[in-house]
Amino acid sequence: MRRRLLALGVVVAAAAGLAVVLLATRGGTDAPKTLTPGAGNTETTVDPIAWSPKRRRELERRAAAGLAHVIYAKSPGGAILSAARTATWRPEVERAAKRGGVDPDVLEAIVMLESAGRADAQASNDLDGAVGLTQILAETGRNLLGMHIDVRASERLTRGINRGRKVAARLRVRRRVDERFDPAKALAGTVRYLRIAKQRLGRTDLAIGAYHMGIGNMQTALAAYGKRDIPYTRLFFDSTPLRHAKAYRILAALGDDSSTYLWRVMAAREIMRLYREDPERLAGQAELQGRKASAEEVLHPADKTPPYGDPFAVGRARASGQLVALSPQQLAGFGVRVDPRMGELAGRLHQSRRLYRALRPQALRMLEIIGAGTRAIARTRPLVVTSTVRDARYQRVLAARNIEATHNFSLHTTGWAFDISRSYRSRAQALAFQFMLDRLTALNMIAWVREPGAIHVTVASP
Repeated sequence: MRRRLLALGVVVAAAAGLAVVLLATRGGTDAPKTLTPGAGNTETTVDPIAWSPKRRRELERRAAAGLAHVIYAKSPGGAILSAARTATWRPEVERAAKRGGVDPDVLEAIVMLESAGRADAQASNDLDGAVGLTQILAETGRNLLGMHIDVRASERLTRGINRGRKVAARLRVRRRVDERFDPAKALAGTVRYLRIAKQRLGRTDLAIGAYHMGIGNMQTALAAYGKRDIPYTRLFFDSTPLRHAKAYRILAALGDDSSTYLWRVMAAREIMRLYREDPERLAGQAELQGRKASAEEVLHPADKTPPYGDPFAVGRARASGQLVALSPQQLAGFGVRVDPRMGELAGRLHQSRRLYRALRPQALRMLEIIGAGTRAIARTRPLVVTSTVRDARYQRVLAARNIEATHNFSLHTTGWAFDISRSYRSRAQALAFQFMLDRLTALNMIAWVREPGAIHVTVASP
């Protein structure tokens, strides 16, 4: 008992973040405002993730950073090798961009994102689909861009190339019968698409976004939003299940990451800039992005985020206010329930379960925001938080019993991470929770990964 009391220490009362109901003085009266992420800031709601014209550039930077992980994780051979391959096409990119009046950095970023610099890239074995340096669909290439594309002849030649028969000759012929495999003509086709899209949509950013989702889908989403000549940043961030919901449903229904394409182009452009100007930093980013299945160590690198080594370190952090204890009553007001099993291995360290029910103040606020947003959208029972802070000793005990737990650096041991159960009350709750995860990732406020029984969330520093 004495060891438990020493570790738990004297916990200093600290603010647990945003209150369920906030008071705002207006005209001499106090008007209650409810925390409602996704609803926008109104007379009755406070929305910490709301769109604001003043934040446009900040939101674009955040989105490019928050959605960069997939490029580092999925680029063939890694981001650095993909950037190197892409850079070899820079002379051709600049020629095509100059002729068409587009930004060569954007065109190069599209090349990296679409093919990682591989002129023979195929999205699948079906050559009616996207192929080539800029992944042009056969129908789009023929009907919109005026390219010569004979899919059947291209398929025959591709089979011979894959069998290793007269490869060089077949590659030359394939470029003639299917111009998508001709790098110069693929780049020219992409430039034509961007120019056509800009003519129809009126903005460069909308044209870039339309390269993946299609011009028609972009027009449909803008019509649903109710305005056409707006930045894509506004369309994306101001469309939620609670605000401009029809536009949000159209973007979400695309289902192939089309709605985040512009941000990923921006992320690829930044990778290419680092490849040329700061390769050491790019190598560091690639190493951090590759450590986990999410970007959590980009948010909190291990060498800059020391873990709590033992229960006494957790107790001291709680006493100093570096960690804030979970309040089941307060969290219930935000649509979050504390799993009574949380900290169940504490007894093996002769500690109380309560010791391991705490978070950094910023992480606790994010848990409240996720819970409040999910509840406001789905109008259902609370999400269940199953794990918060641990120390290194607790993590070792857990890893010995649970094959899903890491033996390496865990963000749980820093107070920046928590887990939320994947046992949902309804499909509506699951979709609402997914919206919150996706939107906060796009704001570079969290990184998350799907585990068998829980969603593991790591919160960024303020």
